[in-house]
Amino acid sequence: MTIVYNESNSVFHLQTHKTSYLIEVLDTGHLAHLYWGQRIESVNTAYLRHIPQRSFSPNPVDPSHTYNLDTLPQEYPAYGNTDYREPAYQVQLENGSTISNLRYETHRIFKGKPALRGLPATYVESDDEATTLEIDLVDEQADLQVTLSYTTFEQMNVITRSARFVNEGESPIRLLRCLSANVDFPHDSFDVLHLSGAWGRERIPVRQPLRPGMQSINSRRGASSHQHNPFFAIMSADATEDHGDVYALNLVYSGNFDAFAEVDQYHTTRVGIGINPFDFTWLLGSKEVFQTPETVLVYAANGLGEMSRDFHQLYRSRLARSTHRDRIRPVLINNWEATYFDFDTAQIEALAAQASELGIELFVLDDGWFGKRDDDKSSLGDWFVNTRKLPEGLCDLAKRINDKNMKFGLWFEPEMVSPDSELYRAHPDWCLHVPNRPRSQSRNQLVLDLSRDDVCDAIVEMVSAILNSANIEYVKWDMNRHMTEIGSALLPPERQRETAHRYMLGLYRVLDELTTAFPHVLFESCSGGGGRFDPGMLYYMPQTWTSDNTDAIERLGIQYGTSLTYPAISMGAHVSAVPNHQVYRTTPLETRGHVAMAGTFGYELDLMALTDEERKEIKDQVTFYKSVRELVQFGHLYRLLNPNGKGSSAWMYVSNDRRSALVTYVHTLAEADPRLVTLRLKGLEPRFKYHVSGMESEVGGDQLMYVGLNVPVVDGDFKSFTWHLTQV
Repeated sequence: MTIVYNESNSVFHLQTHKTSYLIEVLDTGHLAHLYWGQRIESVNTAYLRHIPQRSFSPNPVDPSHTYNLDTLPQEYPAYGNTDYREPAYQVQLENGSTISNLRYETHRIFKGKPALRGLPATYVESDDEATTLEIDLVDEQADLQVTLSYTTFEQMNVITRSARFVNEGESPIRLLRCLSANVDFPHDSFDVLHLSGAWGRERIPVRQPLRPGMQSINSRRGASSHQHNPFFAIMSADATEDHGDVYALNLVYSGNFDAFAEVDQYHTTRVGIGINPFDFTWLLGSKEVFQTPETVLVYAANGLGEMSRDFHQLYRSRLARSTHRDRIRPVLINNWEATYFDFDTAQIEALAAQASELGIELFVLDDGWFGKRDDDKSSLGDWFVNTRKLPEGLCDLAKRINDKNMKFGLWFEPEMVSPDSELYRAHPDWCLHVPNRPRSQSRNQLVLDLSRDDVCDAIVEMVSAILNSANIEYVKWDMNRHMTEIGSALLPPERQRETAHRYMLGLYRVLDELTTAFPHVLFESCSGGGGRFDPGMLYYMPQTWTSDNTDAIERLGIQYGTSLTYPAISMGAHVSAVPNHQVYRTTPLETRGHVAMAGTFGYELDLMALTDEERKEIKDQVTFYKSVRELVQFGHLYRLLNPNGKGSSAWMYVSNDRRSALVTYVHTLAEADPRLVTLRLKGLEPRFKYHVSGMESEVGGDQLMYVGLNVPVVDGDFKSFTWHLTQV
């Protein structure tokens, strides 16, 4: 067992092969957080818990106790009982009060990991893979029970956490706040790291020192968002890719979230993450249950690189659950930037024929194939074929593409509706809206109300009908606007603030039903690019379109930030035309290929408009990627150079047995009389000899790591190089 309870000192010790996490049950019943960090074997609670009396910090029990909650490190703190810091939860009782005081009642330790009802979460395929601890806390006066759940994975360096609320009384309870995790640290000598941005520049790392007060990120947009990702980490000030302590939390949720670090007057730090309490309440009736989303916790003693590889291993193998989880992903072409809305069967077939000749394996038909869709002003919700463009339908088109030895895929945006659509005219109350208020549009569309069962059922029925109508083996699931006027026509007034979370529960039900019914389909999520790139979506859809911005130089920063948490196999990365359609930059085709090969590889351009030389280069790119894609998609990532905005970047993937590796270097702007660049590689076996592509003699792994690999002198802007290493 990797979780043990010591009855002599009332301490729970959670262990992974690298990490220890300690919780103490105090004699008052409060749960104290003792430690999270590098694995330890012996536990001295008197040494770990040193909490002096402080002025203006009232005692929660009686003056004989030597601690107070305002300074006690806690597992799941409340507000109002002498702790003045940010709480993990808050409830409102029938009498209007918001005071609650949870105390330990009992616990259970068992092998395995139970699923979370209605929510995505990490999982096990055998009970021997993990150990779970459930701690029941009760507030007898409020008739409230909260169960804290912790799971340690035997072969992975991760701990997961969540909380479950149960109203054991007869009177309703309002949940005002219910975070998934809280961790208290004894000092504030940390930097904080999060991933920030906007449409077209998602998940750019932001790192800054902690300061007194509150530092937080959140989303109030109804999605995890382009602006902030539900990832939050604190780290030692000297932490690098390969050195220093990193404590990271990632929420398995796709909606509104909040993550924060609060430094108090004594320079201790409280970190929390969970559903955003802004504009949220949940009415918990008698005997009803509320489950919070899961948080994944990773501690790394050896810097950000180790943290990333721990996340990647878990998410590749025990979060994504598709039948495609362990399969290599096909090289695809998407017609969007080649045709946009203007296409017909002949154009699509010609583009597919050209793609097939170049070795591309999957053709994806993007927006415009349904309803009367000729632009973005109509037809979302009308999921039937536009026979003016495709007179013989999807079955005929899929067969034409299959006959060219390619799979066929399709774009959907099922969560949205156009006001100019048959669906909206028939069901104007099916969208999120507030009575007597304007219905704000974005991209000429409204958001369907997935808190309603009838809307969810209709989406499942419409999408299923299309997927059953043709040999469709891939779906790109898009969401191109965020929520406004968040209200539901079916919810009573006292439950309106539940709408955003009920939407997420409805979405997860829809995705569960569709991915279960169509296991052969490879689903890729998208939200205006990377606006919903989070673990919640990866549970149902094992890859995500990383960004609508396909410029190779912009993608260096986007893919670097994304890789901090999410594995390469989850990142959709494509070569597009130049000048780039987002930033109008022209980069070499070779560089665009090298950058896109850092994820699931594909193309978004008009192959018919290319020269013969360019088509040959693409054919060579496809051939090369196929030879290394298993290494990229399932190997271990080592970041060598941080692009720091738009600077030069380098990274490498190493196979599990360390017998092969792929190294990529991308230079941005050339300079006169440049300095020489040497890349010190990582993750290789020092005793191995490697053949390095482009070199005549073999090189030792120790030399490549400790001396380095010389980069050729760059003779222009935006040049790139790759080296394929194989053991001799």
